[in-house]
Amino acid sequence: MNISLNWLNSYLDQPVDAQTADRVLTQLGFPLDGLDLRADDALLDVEVTSNRGDCLAHLGIAREIASGSGRSLQPPDINLPESSANTIETLTSVAIHDDAADACTLYTARLIHGVTIAPSPDWLVNRLEAVGQRPVNNVVDITNFVLQELGQPLHAFDMSLLNEQRIVVRMAKVGETFTAIDGSQHKLQPHMLVIADADKPVAVAGVMGGQDTEVSDRTTDILLESARFDPLSVRTTSRALKLASESSYRFERNVDPHGVDVAGQRAAQLILEIAGGTPTPGVIAVGQPLPAPVIITLRPDRCTSLLGYNLSVEQMIGLLTPLQLNPTWDGNVIHCTVPSHRRDLKQEVDLIEEVARVKGYDHIDVQPQMQITVRGRDPLVEAKRQITQCLAAHGYCETINFSTIAESSARPFFTSGIEPASLIDDQQRAAEPILRPSLLPSLLSCRKGNQDAGNHDVRIFEIGAVFGRENGQYIEDRHLALLADAPEPDLALRDLRGMLEELFARLGPRAQCQECRHELGYLQPAIQIVDADQPSRTVGQYGQVTDAMRQQFDLQTSVIMGWISYDWLVGAYPPERQVGGLPRFPAVERDLSIVVDESTRWQAVADAVHAVRPDMLEDLAFVATYRGKPIPTGRKSVTLRMRFRDPRQTLQHDQVDQQVTAVVDQLTRDLAAELRTT
Repeated sequence: MNISLNWLNSYLDQPVDAQTADRVLTQLGFPLDGLDLRADDALLDVEVTSNRGDCLAHLGIAREIASGSGRSLQPPDINLPESSANTIETLTSVAIHDDAADACTLYTARLIHGVTIAPSPDWLVNRLEAVGQRPVNNVVDITNFVLQELGQPLHAFDMSLLNEQRIVVRMAKVGETFTAIDGSQHKLQPHMLVIADADKPVAVAGVMGGQDTEVSDRTTDILLESARFDPLSVRTTSRALKLASESSYRFERNVDPHGVDVAGQRAAQLILEIAGGTPTPGVIAVGQPLPAPVIITLRPDRCTSLLGYNLSVEQMIGLLTPLQLNPTWDGNVIHCTVPSHRRDLKQEVDLIEEVARVKGYDHIDVQPQMQITVRGRDPLVEAKRQITQCLAAHGYCETINFSTIAESSARPFFTSGIEPASLIDDQQRAAEPILRPSLLPSLLSCRKGNQDAGNHDVRIFEIGAVFGRENGQYIEDRHLALLADAPEPDLALRDLRGMLEELFARLGPRAQCQECRHELGYLQPAIQIVDADQPSRTVGQYGQVTDAMRQQFDLQTSVIMGWISYDWLVGAYPPERQVGGLPRFPAVERDLSIVVDESTRWQAVADAVHAVRPDMLEDLAFVATYRGKPIPTGRKSVTLRMRFRDPRQTLQHDQVDQQVTAVVDQLTRDLAAELRTT
C-alpha cells in the first residue's frame, strides 16, 4: 500500500517524519516494504495484512499512527448540503435482483447535474501522483482520491449514457460481453455480478467500470455509485476475467459497511467544490440493513495472563481508546464497542492482541526456558495411524471421495429398511445427488478411474461417513472400505482375510468371519464379519465383486472388496495385552493333511479342531491347499500345523499322539475328512 507522508500528515494534529512513521507502523504490525525519500515528500510502501482492509487508505494508516504515537486523528470534514426533499427517486432507480442480494449487500446512488469536466486542480493532481496514480479528469480523480483517502471504492457513470437512466444489480447473462475502461473485452459468466442499465452491463461489480458509460469531456450529469460487494464474489470474478484494480483489491479484503455512504458524501462534496454542478436532493440506498455494533468484553486478568506482564485496567483502557473502541469498565470486565471498520475484531483474544500491539511487543518478556506439557497420543488418532500403517504395508493407498453419488450407484447398497438419506438440491452435484449409503461404490468408481489411466494391481481404501434413513430418522456411521484387484480371487480373499486378522490383532476387537446367511447383490461369495462378543451383530462384509456389479462400473478385471464398521474397529483400542514369560520347555509341531470337500472353508476346519479342546494345543495355523492327482475331483487337500507345549515339562510324543488322534476323529465326523497319506 503506497502512502504519501504529506497526505498522511494532513489527518494528524502533529506531523510525523518518515523515520517515526516507520518505527510506529512496524511496532503496530505494519512494517514498510520500502521507503522512497523525496525532496518535499516521502512514499511509504506499507505492508498490510489481508484482514486489515481498513488500513488500505491514508485515513486508516493515520488512525494507526495516532494510536501508537499519542497524536490525535483529524478526519476530513464532510459538509454536504442536506435537503428534506428526495426527488432523486423521480429521476432514477436502483434494483438488486434476488439472486444478487448476497453478492451486493448495499448500493447507494447520488445524482449531480451540470458538472464541468476539466483537469483537476494542482493539489489533487499532486496527491494522486504522489502514490503513483495517473490523473484523468476532475470527477474521476475525485473518486480515486476518496478511494485512497477512505478505502471505499467509488464509480461515476455518465447519466446520459445509461439506458433508461437507471441501475440494475444482477448476475451476468449467458453470452453477455463487456468492454472495460482500459479497453479490454471480456466474456461474462452467469456467476459474475454486474452493474447494468436497463439493457446491458455497464460495470463488473467491484472490479472495473465500462467504457460505454465512462465520464468524458461531454459529460454533464453523473450518477455516483458507492456500494459494498461480497469479497468472494469480487475475488472470483477478478481472477476469472484476469482483471484487477484498486477497487477489487479493497473489496476482496472487505470494506466498512458504515463507510459506504460516508464515502459517497465525501466524493459528492468534492465534486461540487471542484467540478461544480447541482446535487439532486436525496440518496438511493438499496440492500440489507447495516450491521449492528458489536460489543466484546475483555477480562483484565485474562489479558495479563496471556501477555505475561501486569497492566492496570486504566492502562488497558488508555491503550484501547485511541483505536476508537470506546472501552468502559463496569467493575468486572471492560466493554468495547467495535467500530464498523474493524471487521477483524471478533472475540476477546483479538482485544488482547490490540493491547499488546499498541503497548509494544517488545514489552513481552523473553523466557530463557520453554515449558512443554507432554501428553500421550489420543487413542483414536493412534488407532487410525495403526490402520493406515497396516494397510500401507500391504500395498493399499488411501482415497478421499465425494460423499454424494448417483442413484444408480447407490441403489444396490441399500439394505432392508434403509432409505436414501437425502437428495441434494445443488446444480453442481445434480448428477450425484444422494448421500452415499456405502463407501464401496466410491471405491468402484475410483477403480474405474485407475483402469482408464492404465493402472494395474490397484489396492485402495477409504475411511469415511455413510448415510441412510431408517423409520424417518437420519443415521450416519463411519466405515473402513477396501478394494483390491484379484486376478486369482481365492488367493486375494485369503490375503485380505490375513490382513484383516492383522488389523484385529493390532487394534484389539474380537471378530469371527463366516459365510453370509443371505445373498448380497454385489458380493459373491460374501463373507460377513461378526463381533465375537455379540455373534448376532454384523460389523463388516467382504468378498468377490459380482459380474453384474463389475459390468455396472465397467470394470475389466476381477476385484474383491469389503467394509468394516470403523467405530467398532477402533473402539477396543488400545488392546489389552497379556504378557508371560518365555517358555521353558520345547514345543512339538505336527502337520496334518486332510482331504475335504471343495466347498469346505478354513474356518470350519479351525472350528472342528478347537471343538476337541486339546489341552496342550498352543497354536493352529493354515499351511497350504492342494488340488490335483491323486486328490479326487471336487475334493481338496488342506494342510494344517498344530503346535503343542506343556508349560510344566517336556512333552512326550505319546501325549501328543492322543490329542492329534482326537483332532482327526473330530474332523472326520464334522467334515467327512480323510487323512491324506500320499
